[in-house]
This record gives sequence, C-alpha cells and structure tokens, in this order.
Amino acid sequence: MEQKTITLENPIQRGSETITSVMVRKPKSGELRGTQLVNLMNMDVAALEIVLPRITVPTLTRHDVSNLDPSDLTQLGMEVTGFLLTRQAKAEFQPA
Repeated sequence: MEQKTITLENPIQRGSETITSVMVRKPKSGELRGTQLVNLMNMDVAALEIVLPRITVPTLTRHDVSNLDPSDLTQLGMEVTGFLLTRQAKAEFQPA
C-alpha cells in the first residue's frame, strides 16, 4: 500500500491533542465516491474535504481539512494527486 507521512507546518489542535504529522495513503476507488477525479487532480478544496477524511491517519475530519493552513492542504493535495498518476506519468515528472 502506497502511503506518505506529511509533517504539518501548522499543527492541528484537537482538545489536548496536537497533530503534527498525518499519514495519507493511496485511496481505493470506493473512497473517491462523491467527487470527480478531475477535481482531485486540480486539488479542489471541496474534493479534498471529501477524500482526505477517508485516507488519513489520524483521521482528519472535514472540519480539520477546512481549517488546515493552505501550505499543509497543498502538501496533502499533492500527495493525493500523485497517488492518482500512473508510474509512467510520475516518471515523466521526475527530474533527470
């Protein structure tokens, strides 16, 4: 299973718990329901609010996602977008 741990620039505070990093894993097709792939590829905030709670550990809530610092949302969105690409497409984007 493909996964990546993201260290947040601005940790999430949930009561007495502070979340400093989030593991995001490659979604399965069923976890993409309710959104459009093109919206995820464009890192659409509404699409990420739907999918990220399904593929993160600790589980981010929709509220958590909507309150993320833009730099953290961008990091997570880039990982989700990367998971949707084929190996060949990823290789084409890698610097030589």
